[in-house]
Amino acid sequence: MTTGRPRTVLIACGALAREVLAVLDQQGLEGVDLRCLPAELHNRPDRIPEAVRAKIRQAKAEGARPLVLYGDCGTGGRLDAVLAEEGAERIAGPHCYAFFSGLDRFAETEERDVTSFFLTDFLARQFDAIVWAGLGLDRHPELRDLYFGNYERVVYLAQTDDPDLTERAQDAARRLGLAFERRVTGYGDLARFLAA
Repeated sequence: MTTGRPRTVLIACGALAREVLAVLDQQGLEGVDLRCLPAELHNRPDRIPEAVRAKIRQAKAEGARPLVLYGDCGTGGRLDAVLAEEGAERIAGPHCYAFFSGLDRFAETEERDVTSFFLTDFLARQFDAIVWAGLGLDRHPELRDLYFGNYERVVYLAQTDDPDLTERAQDAARRLGLAFERRVTGYGDLARFLAA
């Protein structure tokens, strides 16, 4: 992170904040400022493009280069249209599950994973707030089959080796009535993108 005027502003989903900070620290990157949008925007992906546009314009007004740490994230290409209009670039991939896994590795398992519900470290940590309460399952457990009836398993993409997060992810799978699989991904393409 920078103390003066940033040369680069990273515009990221709040779900990536901890991971981005860890990568910045590992790589010793300077002149970088991280600005996050609320993770809850994933429940309303139609709002992501314009929220990102506002952050891009703010960064440019400050004389900084904006880099966007979002996949398409359900915007149906609207985020990429905003980035083209604003002259900004983003990390490649449809969502963070793909860039944490690595795009090539994710593509190899995509067909097998079509019935998988993914958790990252963030989602394992925030499962109750984002998924359980966020989707109303705490008040209406009968919605479980509506939301998760076509899923067969929870795939936990672990960025860190944290037994507590693994336990939380396993508990999420149990509560959803799904099988559990853990895959260690580290920071995947996120680390490579920031290094470049």
